Amino acid sequence: MTQQNVLGTALETCNTDPTTGYLRDGNCTATQRDPGRHEVCAAVTEEFLQYSKRQGNDLITPRPELDFPGLNPGDHWCLCLPRWEEAREAGVAPPIVLEATNEAVLDTVEIETLREYAHDSE
Repeated sequence: MTQQNVLGTALETCNTDPTTGYLRDGNCTATQRDPGRHEVCAAVTEEFLQYSKRQGNDLITPRPELDFPGLNPGDHWCLCLPRWEEAREAGVAPPIVLEATNEAVLDTVEIETLREYAHDSE
C-alpha cells in the first residue's frame, strides 16, 4: 500500500544520496518497527546538525561501517519526529520537504505548523 505525505498525495522520495529512511530505501516510511518515527523529511541545516550533535546524535561524522557518509547542510534526511519537535522548541528546526514527509506526523504536528517550516525547493 502506498503511503501518503502530509499534503494527502503519494509520499515522494526524501533522498537516495545519501540513502535515508528507517528502511534505508530513500523514503520516510511510517512503520511500527520504527520506534524513532523517521517520518519527517528535512533539508538539514548547519545549525540543526550542530544541535543534533550536541544532543548525542552526530549526523555529521561519516560512519563507513554503517554505510553512512555523514550529512552536509542542504542534504535531505528522514528525521525522527521527536527530534524535529525538540529542535523546533529549541528554535533550530530545519525546513521540511512536505511532499516527502509522511502523513503519520499529523497525529503530532498540525499541518499549519508544518507549512510554516516548508522547504522552498525552487
